[in-house]
Amino acid sequence: MSLIKSISGIRGTIGGLPGDGLTPIDVVKFTAAYAVWVKGRCDPGTKIKVVVGRDARISGSMVNSLVTATLSGMGIDVTDIGLATTPTTELAVTAEKANGGIILTASHNPKQWNALKLLNEDGEFLNDLEGKKILALAEANEFIFSNVEDLGVITLADYSDYHIRKVLELNLVDVEAIRKANFSVAIDAVNSVGGIIVPQLLKALGVTGIVEINCDPTGKFAHQPEPLPENLVETASQVLKNNVDVCFVVDPDVDRLAIISEDASMFNEEYTLVAVADYILSRTPGNTVSNLSSSRALLDVSEKHGVTYTPSAVGEVNVTKTMKDTHAVIGGEGNGGIIYPESHYGRDALVGIGLFLTHLAKSGVKCSELRAQYPSYFMAKKKIELDAGVNLEAVLMKIKEQYKSQKITDVDGVRIDFDHEWVHLRKSNTEPIIRIYSESSTVQQANCLADRIIDDVTRLIN
Repeated sequence: MSLIKSISGIRGTIGGLPGDGLTPIDVVKFTAAYAVWVKGRCDPGTKIKVVVGRDARISGSMVNSLVTATLSGMGIDVTDIGLATTPTTELAVTAEKANGGIILTASHNPKQWNALKLLNEDGEFLNDLEGKKILALAEANEFIFSNVEDLGVITLADYSDYHIRKVLELNLVDVEAIRKANFSVAIDAVNSVGGIIVPQLLKALGVTGIVEINCDPTGKFAHQPEPLPENLVETASQVLKNNVDVCFVVDPDVDRLAIISEDASMFNEEYTLVAVADYILSRTPGNTVSNLSSSRALLDVSEKHGVTYTPSAVGEVNVTKTMKDTHAVIGGEGNGGIIYPESHYGRDALVGIGLFLTHLAKSGVKCSELRAQYPSYFMAKKKIELDAGVNLEAVLMKIKEQYKSQKITDVDGVRIDFDHEWVHLRKSNTEPIIRIYSESSTVQQANCLADRIIDDVTRLIN
């Protein structure tokens, strides 16, 4: 069993001993801690409301019952929006004028996992200080529950149509262009909430040829839920079999978007953001942001449009902060996460689908041909396991000194940029390892660069 406590919430495998797995006791404790935190941000006597949404994983109903009942027991009104994507829940927080939100999803983790992801009143993930405060409240385990007259009220609502409408209202989503293109589109929703809302979105966008793959929201994931190429072999075969123009693949909570072209080739999730940014920048010049472990292709596209690209620390909350600081018009993460401030500051696969289909329709080319318009980079992802007592900060300082003639970025670990390739070293928040990400013009060169840095780190440790 596993339980991971972080600033963004609590994630774990269902069952086991309290404090070991994600048990009902842990769910109640962390929900109550969040309730205390929310109350502390409001004036005394304020009637507080929190939105709760969940993906379709098997444990979702059980965890949802615990969370909503605990919030009610803490005197907080709850708007329970049921099966809902992460971005739908984020939008519902502001639409409800709520004081916060909880998303019940373990994102791309397998079915035995679930999590409580915590939102503020803007429908955005908590920052480092806020997250640490909730962890401290949970550890203190001092909660005062409400008496019977002050229990919160639980109200059911559905925000799917609202989310779809918000996508259609975006100025750069051209429904008429998509309709005229007469696309045939497949969607693989890995048997979670994307199977409910994405087909509805496609119909609203004017797509009539829709092929649904794994769209039954049972929570019994048809393949490994992270939308990586090695998990999408069967999905790619369905693309060819059904002769579609493009296939969209989402993770269980629909904040990541991967694309498969009409010839079954992987568009590569790193290039979801690149393609959407290219379209946005061609209509709305402005700055861009992605995290340090994302492809440099976004930098290339930004330079093509004459705008400024800024890297951020890894993590959605860090990307959004940098976007706000630099007034970016588009940003996100290389895992297929699109953040479009015109909609909201959260990764949103539905927004990505609307913008990408518009881009594809206006380009007049096939999906594979659109992908070929962007520079090709290849990434390697490796790790170094650390022994107890290793002074990681000292190691990273020595790496910086060794490569001081190159461009160094150290807002999150150490990233070294060479002329046409880069490597990023960062420590894991949950495991005793250093993650190594590298990118170059070929897979072999990316692996070679990563291995070179691994050798350097190993030598310094020893």
